[in-house]
Amino acid sequence: MRNRILYILFATVLLASCASQKNATDTTTPTGQTTANDVTSFVAGVINGGVQTQNIVGSASVTLKFGDKDITVPGSVHMRRDQVIRIQLFIPLLGTEVGRLEFTPNYVLVVDRLNKQYIKGDYNQLDFLRDNGISFYSLQALFWNQLIAPGKQKVAVTDASLFSADMSGANAYLPITLSQGQMKYQWSASRKDKSLTSAVITYNSASAGTSMLSWLYSDFAALGKQKFPKTQEFSFQTTAGGKKQKGDIKIKMSELKTSSDWDTETTVSSKYKLVDAEDVFSKLMSF
Repeated sequence: MRNRILYILFATVLLASCASQKNATDTTTPTGQTTANDVTSFVAGVINGGVQTQNIVGSASVTLKFGDKDITVPGSVHMRRDQVIRIQLFIPLLGTEVGRLEFTPNYVLVVDRLNKQYIKGDYNQLDFLRDNGISFYSLQALFWNQLIAPGKQKVAVTDASLFSADMSGANAYLPITLSQGQMKYQWSASRKDKSLTSAVITYNSASAGTSMLSWLYSDFAALGKQKFPKTQEFSFQTTAGGKKQKGDIKIKMSELKTSSDWDTETTVSSKYKLVDAEDVFSKLMSF
């Protein structure tokens, strides 16, 4: 089961980044008494509120719920801005690594140490990455608790007008939205401190069905001059392939650090076997 949590984690994260590479075109101003300037100012505040550190590191517990399966294993998270997102899984008590999932701008790597095998390929080599326009930078935005704009490596304050927001009423949390083609993004942001507390991404396709990913952020702690969520919980449901699938993963970090004394690239032993990602993904979705 511990090797399965690695591949299910892989599949869940993939659904998070099914974003178009084209520039967003939905700039609709929300209705109500608030003006476009009010909306732009609020969204700009959300963008400015993101953490500015180069590294985010921490020990974590990783919990998977998939069907009737429920398992928690120790792990760690290492992220370096614009370079890598790495999640490692360990054997409880022993601390031996059983697997790691690594995303970089150039390739995807999954190392299964239990079976001495790995998946590695760039985003064009792996069909389900290429066909869905999956981007490292949309993944990075989700893990770093930031907004996403399709086709952009990073959302800047000058992009605030791309988003819509409903600021009517006196709700403590305000919805921010962006739609393009088959993709719809919606975030919830605190009116008070402009932190993002959730993200929902919906992908509708006549041929591939409907997929929806929900990402929840909580347990915020200081990291530099900003705050960052120590707990991230993402769940997905999809009808891709004609079969309904649903899963939940929670990553709960025990502490946050900004240390930089770690390597961004993983070297895989020559004793490990390279396996086909499509075969692994197909088997995963069948159990």
